[in-house]
Amino acid sequence: MKILGNINLPISLISFLLISIGILVIFSSSKELAIQQLIFTSVGIIFFFLISQIELQSIKSLIKPLYIFILVMLVAVLILGFETRGSLRWIPLGIFNIQPSEFAKPVLILVLAKFWSENSANWMNIFKSLLWVTPFFILVFKQPDLGSALTLFAIWLGMLFVSHISVKKMLILGAIALIIIPSSWSFLHDYQRARVLSFIAPESDPLGRGYNVIQSTIAVGSGEFLGRGLGSGTQSRLQFLPEFRTDFIFASISEEMGFVGAILILSLYLFLLIYCLRVARRTNNSFCLFVVIGVVSMILFQAFVNMGMNVGLLPITGITLPLISYGGSSAVATLLSLGMVASSARKR
Repeated sequence: MKILGNINLPISLISFLLISIGILVIFSSSKELAIQQLIFTSVGIIFFFLISQIELQSIKSLIKPLYIFILVMLVAVLILGFETRGSLRWIPLGIFNIQPSEFAKPVLILVLAKFWSENSANWMNIFKSLLWVTPFFILVFKQPDLGSALTLFAIWLGMLFVSHISVKKMLILGAIALIIIPSSWSFLHDYQRARVLSFIAPESDPLGRGYNVIQSTIAVGSGEFLGRGLGSGTQSRLQFLPEFRTDFIFASISEEMGFVGAILILSLYLFLLIYCLRVARRTNNSFCLFVVIGVVSMILFQAFVNMGMNVGLLPITGITLPLISYGGSSAVATLLSLGMVASSARKR
């Protein structure tokens, strides 16, 4: 009973519901993949429980070694990783593969939380905080994995926002971003540029670069109010909708579970994020505050971008829907991050 009393029920319950929806949808198309996802999420749940029971302050001495370890892993991906659809993202470890870019997210949250809890938001420290992010960003972008790279940047931006930075500094940083962003076009791969162009005018090449956007919006719209039923979605089951277990799982769910299913997912994410923000507001520890804000930034960005691109509101980016999309590394890293929030909730 004492163990049950130490479990964070709000995070546990919402995470369980999101995981269940994801596994249920994956199971309707592939029993084998659903079992694999169940195994990975079980490992993630163990990490969630263990981390939720420790004091985050006690692992401060491990943050730099963890940062170096993930840095080595990201370099190892480019050397030892296997290529899938033009990307080097996974390291084979016998019976399973690991995606280091997913674990770079919680490690970066810890690094920046330690940094900002010990430093003020002057220009020098803003530059130093960006130096912590840059190696991760470059190595992940080089894989190429634009979605994860942008998530790392979103984590940095979200944590910077609550570091007591002045409005003047934020406006200056925004002006710098408006200058830099257009020049980044030349650094994008051809397929990434095609995704941006397909977002602007998908009808110009409906069987080419606009195909994914068109099929995704068709899947979302065809679900109507109650959906076609699990396993009955024509877009995903007949292979019209690409990556319907990962990048486009929200479109697949919307087709099979309809508007009701889509609203359920949105509501669960909303409740989860609101609870995390309440934890951040109530904590009296600056390190824990920054950890929670980092996790909120990560989940909010990934969920917003994934669902936005599924309904045609944002350009297509390879980014998973937290706790729902198929992917072992993503599930474990997200649950690990939520474990840090649960630990922070205990330290009021």
